[in-house]
Amino acid sequence: MFIDYAKIYVKSGKGGNGHVSFRRELYVPAGGPDGGDGGKGGDIIFEVDPGLNTLLPFKHQYKYVAENGEEGGKKKCHGKNGNDLIIKVPNGTLIRDTNSNKIILDMTGSKERVTLLKGGKGGLGNMHFATSVMQAPRYAKPGEPAQELYLTLELKVLADVGLVGFPNVGKSTFISKVTNARPEIKNYHFTTLNPHLGVCEVDDTEFVIADIPGIIEGAGEGVGLGLQFLKHIERTKILLHVIDIAGVEGRDPLNDLDIIFNELNKYNVNLSKKRQIIAANKIDSIDKESLDFKINEIKKNYKNIEIFPISGLSGEGINELLKKLKDEVILLRQESDIETFESEISVDELINKDDNELIIEKPTNNYYKVRGEKINKMLGYTNLDTEKGMKYFQDFLKDEGIIKELKNKGMVEGDTVDVAGIEFEYYD
Repeated sequence: MFIDYAKIYVKSGKGGNGHVSFRRELYVPAGGPDGGDGGKGGDIIFEVDPGLNTLLPFKHQYKYVAENGEEGGKKKCHGKNGNDLIIKVPNGTLIRDTNSNKIILDMTGSKERVTLLKGGKGGLGNMHFATSVMQAPRYAKPGEPAQELYLTLELKVLADVGLVGFPNVGKSTFISKVTNARPEIKNYHFTTLNPHLGVCEVDDTEFVIADIPGIIEGAGEGVGLGLQFLKHIERTKILLHVIDIAGVEGRDPLNDLDIIFNELNKYNVNLSKKRQIIAANKIDSIDKESLDFKINEIKKNYKNIEIFPISGLSGEGINELLKKLKDEVILLRQESDIETFESEISVDELINKDDNELIIEKPTNNYYKVRGEKINKMLGYTNLDTEKGMKYFQDFLKDEGIIKELKNKGMVEGDTVDVAGIEFEYYD
């Protein structure tokens, strides 16, 4: 089964907490603190797997969580680091932030292995906090929190040549004849519901052809499965338009071309800038006079696009078309690399977007509330039960301008301030 879209939840490992302990040995009455540091949490790593061509594995698993770091131990023992979690995806996978739908990463080309989320650092053990005035510190830092995101994975097929055209014009027959792909071929509309990829070899040159499911009028606006299908031609180097020149089902091939080009432009105007070739298929079902007339009509409207009359059934004209495709692929490979999509938002922006937000409220007279992610993080590694920890807390409020902002809102001595759930009375 071909799956090109999936939503997942990813979370790195939390850092292990620092340990609080003291050296206790015979004949060493004052051994001092020896609590070790916590281990680092595991990272979330995305890796391209050349053997994958679908997002099917993500249909059965939604949650991906790396291992937490272990807490530090006695005798300055360092906690074990959490194992990284490697998530394998097909080449050509876009990774988006689900909430904003912005691109975080394009796993294409040289991006074979990328660390997306970093595990939290381990907290420091109490052996780091001994000073001349505090020789027996009874606190340690907790490990840093994990990072988490909701992601959307989107696979855009990588191919040199993309076959486009209305349903039942012979795309599946063509790709089965010229490549190793074996799509289902039957005489009804919308036979191809998934892209089929095949490798074609011409004069020792190999290139990949993708049979994109049939496009219908309105596809560029999302009619039917249009948008899901159209995205797979964005990375192709050449668009091969397959038309039923014989009009076997009463269709007008020139009108079909007009509709297809219109749908491509509505979806992405840059698609019209790609190299284009027209394959006039089913010449075995039309007389020469009618064929020449229809070919000339198409040339009048599409002067800059070469037309190759072919028969996917008998094979007539296919060799000439394949040689042309080979020459174009070689040329385009020299001109440019695989098209990639630029990142629209960074992980740092997503993870730390609320870090500097500070909310100060005054629910009633003489009472203030302060909230903010930076405050929450500070309280996570500050022990307010110690003199040193309380001083650090007070200095933080002053250095971050929180005291000044509270005074601007009218705070005076004796007023009550609630900082992330911790209440105290303010005095200068």
